[in-house]
This record gives sequence, structure tokens and C-alpha cells, in this order.
Amino acid sequence: MREDKTWFKAKTHGWGWGPATTWQGWVVYIAYGVWTVWAALTFRPDRDLPLFLGCTLGGSVVLLLVCLLKGEKPAWRWGGR
Repeated sequence: MREDKTWFKAKTHGWGWGPATTWQGWVVYIAYGVWTVWAALTFRPDRDLPLFLGCTLGGSVVLLLVCLLKGEKPAWRWGGR
């Protein structure tokens, strides 16, 4: 039976996740970057700020949910202590 791997390792300092540990995690990060650039080019912040903020907030929520589901459990970490 195959062991389930996490896509994102928890950071060693602070709260959250660091670089992806699998190709699936990198695809998620790249997709988030592409989504954000697309939102900036489609809904220019100087003209369509509410739409731009909605797109970037929506993409950030999706990224956070994927990290919560496929990453290590987040917690405050202080290094080796």
C-alpha cells in the first residue's frame, strides 16, 4: 500500500507552509501565481480594484484550503525548541 505524502511541509519558524515537497504542490503554487497575474492583467487594480481584490482573495482562499488539506498540520513553530 502506498503511503500518502503531504504536498507542503510546515515551516520550521512561524506559522504556515514552506516550499512544496511534491510536484503536485508546485503545480498548485504555479497555478496560484498564474491566477494572480491573470487577475492583475484582466482587472487592472487602478481601474477595477474590487474585481482584482475579489479574484486575488478568492485565489488565496483556495490556496489556503489546498495547503490545509494536503499539507502538514500548521502550528506556531520556533525552530528547534
